[in-house]
Amino acid sequence: MRNCINYEYIFGSRPILLTDTFESRLRAANGRPSGFDYLRVVLASAVLGWHVIMTGYGDEFQNQLLRSGYCAPVALVLPMFFALSGFLVAGSLDRSNTLITFLGLRAFRIVPALAVEVFLSALILGPLLTTLSLREYFTHPTFLAYFLNVVGEIHYFLPGVFENNPNHFVNGQLWTVPFELLCYVLLSALAVFGLYARPKLLLIVLLLFYIAQVFNTLLRPHSVGIASGPSLVMMFLAGVAAHKLRTRIVSNWYLFAASLVASLVLLSVPNGDRFAAMPVAYVTVYLGLFNPPRNKVILSGDYSYGLFLYGYPIQQSVVAIFGVIAWYYNILIAIPCAIVVAVASWWLVEKPILNYRGVLKDIEKWAIARFARFSRRSVAALAAESARKVADGA
Repeated sequence: MRNCINYEYIFGSRPILLTDTFESRLRAANGRPSGFDYLRVVLASAVLGWHVIMTGYGDEFQNQLLRSGYCAPVALVLPMFFALSGFLVAGSLDRSNTLITFLGLRAFRIVPALAVEVFLSALILGPLLTTLSLREYFTHPTFLAYFLNVVGEIHYFLPGVFENNPNHFVNGQLWTVPFELLCYVLLSALAVFGLYARPKLLLIVLLLFYIAQVFNTLLRPHSVGIASGPSLVMMFLAGVAAHKLRTRIVSNWYLFAASLVASLVLLSVPNGDRFAAMPVAYVTVYLGLFNPPRNKVILSGDYSYGLFLYGYPIQQSVVAIFGVIAWYYNILIAIPCAIVVAVASWWLVEKPILNYRGVLKDIEKWAIARFARFSRRSVAALAAESARKVADGA
């Protein structure tokens, strides 16, 4: 029975009567609800839709829209992306025996597709659209610096590329990559120091982030707009906490509605994104735990990352080729192209790389065996040293 009554504790408080928790909904979907897959696609498509404004009309027009307060649903997209990532990546950490597998899988998922996108932009897109000669283009320092995007040092420009566009970035979406990598490092540190395994301590860490944001707001206030990098890290951490506390969090439509309203309000006021992590995480996980039938076309692969990576440079290329056109024409041209490239990225790059995840298991086994031998030798050496000291004393 879906609404079977049970008793649970929330955050260690007195027992209350529940009908559903995040855990019960996760189990009902056999641990793999399709809602998260659909949500990834929807959020990636929303990013493309929003970037039509940035690429077609420039940053200032976009900022005016954000300041108007009418774009809070758009401001919700990236925070939901990071909260979703936190929830799912925490599950990946739980399934990993060591950080070797966990971080290896993160690298497999992020780096190869990113590297291909960077190389294609620099070696194909750039030479085709640059206003410079090919000699000037390939010898320009900006050209070489662009490849640092692969390791998370973000550079937005290629020499002579998109100079006549309202926005000159080759791929403005890459600004989130360093914060995504930071999230994985932070989660790994929490695991190493034992904080991840203890939900109450994890909540304390999240609370400390909230306190830090209070002081951050007093010292460095900012206006309403797209969530800042530190705020996105908090969204990720809130998603992680939601996963660890999934057996204790009520899954309730009223809580979802209240969290959605709180999220939209906080993202509509100056500095509000710094305090929106928990309601955003609740909204994201609540939606992701739905389990509608899987569409064999839309969910035939995980195309969201490809859309995320390639959408921006494709939209910039549309503007460079056709000029500043109406936003709906940009969408009609750019989104089908982005879908085609995202599908190719999944089947030609992302999925083949993920098929080598077994290599990580082999590396992990080797590392564990070496550590065990080293530990045994260390123990034996300590025992021999102790015996020698005893003998010398005698």
